[in-house]
Amino acid sequence: MSRTAAIQHALNQFESGAFFTTLSRRIALRTESQDSGASAALRAYLTDEIAPEAARLGFTSRIVDNPVDGGGPFLLASRHEDDALPTVLVYGHGDVVRGYDAQWRAPLSPWTLTVDGDRWYGRGSADNKGQHTINLSALASVLDARGGRLGFNAKLLIEMGEETGSPGLDALCRQERDALAADVLIASDGPRLTAERPTVFLGSRGSVNFKLGLRARDGGHHSGNWGGLLRNPATVLANALASLVDARGAIRVAGLRPPP
Repeated sequence: MSRTAAIQHALNQFESGAFFTTLSRRIALRTESQDSGASAALRAYLTDEIAPEAARLGFTSRIVDNPVDGGGPFLLASRHEDDALPTVLVYGHGDVVRGYDAQWRAPLSPWTLTVDGDRWYGRGSADNKGQHTINLSALASVLDARGGRLGFNAKLLIEMGEETGSPGLDALCRQERDALAADVLIASDGPRLTAERPTVFLGSRGSVNFKLGLRARDGGHHSGNWGGLLRNPATVLANALASLVDARGAIRVAGLRPPP
């Protein structure tokens, strides 16, 4: 019965307009992390929106400054029920890309949540304010259905710099390793297979950016005299990169493959 009750509570939040009202407030905050003048809005999103809702859900939260100068703040929150229960960590980001107000077709605006047919439009409604607002609403529904208990421990991590490459996130996770320890991570920030089909990805993919250089020797050597005799760093690097994958993109280096 608790599952049915939780789903009904979630439907009521949607049909009553309560969810729309909450998301509208969040969309209205211009949390453009790519705008250097948006620091006040980035912090306000956490202090005025997420922290109060987390408190209503029984979380203890704190806002942590970014370890990287100029990076947006983070919100960490925890709701502990029992040491014997599993812990779920929910991730989201409250920053958005630039609004590009003039490029929206009338009557749409990036900062006003608008219903058009069966679609909702507003900057962040799909990336990522909508997703973590849904997750928080889902927690409220479970609490309502289970008489004030989740049946698991819960933690939140909301960042305000994902759209600029998540500066400081790695350092924060190292710094707050114990506070973020969990059995399960739910990161609702990815595409659906189709608009009509909610999709759960049981894993993640990504990239690691790095600079790789090779210094073969000190000083310069004229190619007219030394070309073909001395190793060319560019050729060495090209061959090294080519050895990582085959012509079809399959990984050839065992250490780069995921564990079995």
